[in-house]
Amino acid sequence: MRSFAISAPKIFDGEVWHEDAAVLVRDGDVEAVVARSKIPAGTIVTRTDGMLAPGFVDLQVNGGGGVMLNDRQDVETIRTICAAHAPFGTTALLPTLITDSPEITARAVDAGAAAAEAGVPGFLGLHLEGPHLSFARKGAHDIRLIRPMTDTDEAFLLRARARLPALLTTVAPESVEPERVARLAGAGVVMSLGHSDTHHAIAQVYAEAGAGLVTHLFNAMSQIGNREPGLAGAALSCGTLWAGLIADGFHVDPATIGIAMRAKVGPARIFLVTDAMAPTGTDMTSFTLNGRTIFRNGGRLTLEDGTLAGADLDMISAVRFMHRSIGLDLGEALKMASLYPAMAMGVEVRHGRLAGGSRADIVQLSDHLDVEGVWIGGDKVFSRHATA
Repeated sequence: MRSFAISAPKIFDGEVWHEDAAVLVRDGDVEAVVARSKIPAGTIVTRTDGMLAPGFVDLQVNGGGGVMLNDRQDVETIRTICAAHAPFGTTALLPTLITDSPEITARAVDAGAAAAEAGVPGFLGLHLEGPHLSFARKGAHDIRLIRPMTDTDEAFLLRARARLPALLTTVAPESVEPERVARLAGAGVVMSLGHSDTHHAIAQVYAEAGAGLVTHLFNAMSQIGNREPGLAGAALSCGTLWAGLIADGFHVDPATIGIAMRAKVGPARIFLVTDAMAPTGTDMTSFTLNGRTIFRNGGRLTLEDGTLAGADLDMISAVRFMHRSIGLDLGEALKMASLYPAMAMGVEVRHGRLAGGSRADIVQLSDHLDVEGVWIGGDKVFSRHATA
């Protein structure tokens, strides 16, 4: 039995702040957050500065550490992606496969199942973004690979869910019937609406059928108009739809983010995603996706024609953006990076909180919101001041 405590001047447990407190950890799980004076006698204590918070949960991570899941589907690729995001505070993520062939999609599921069996630190499950999307709102997805969902595809997703700890898939109403969404959601596949030109009323039908998320709010979707609110409007007006947000200042204008934050109807909330690509954690200036070159310049990732292709973003940068540029309360910004995405996936008992029974996924932040240390399942996987 392995137990210890991590203390800090401030601890955010996912709901409230604690002053001069400690997180008690036993066998990789959180026992409790207690006042420093209440740490049991004999406990080994790691004292830290700044603040502790729940590790971040990222539901849309295409790559990192120089690799993309689309390029290589194996355990080592997933391990590399997870490890690349840990220094930025992310302790649980969904490696994301962008629209690809059935063969590559099947290999990605095989890799995800193997990663789960191997216990890869930070691996939460998979996100299959496509191929059942809309041609009209394809974004950077390869139009040659987009297609409607068939019985074979539905059966594949049902089998994949049985093999993975969690499965999220992004679909467009144009390519998937609501009855399929209902069956998949009923089997535990988390269904997200995205890359769609659908109408507001149709999006609501899909929400009622079981879709629970909207992928990267305002991007690659029908927009809010004076007579047609579109998918973006449905994401804000429907209380059961969670919505991922790429908070980098490029994908969504800061003024629009502020409007969305004020407009969102709950209980579902807006949460942060990075939509990160291979360059995260590297100095790469370009890479390829489905044979097309994507360029990294000035904080943006674009195809040659200027189309945004994922984001040059990490989770702590998104938290800082929401807090400093949007003016959001720090606790709420941290929730958007941890508790809310965990709730959207239905894994909030184990992730997004520092409470009894949650996994000891912890990020240590400085007062300037730099990541100083990261623990996954009670194991320290990153220290900013580690020596070689």
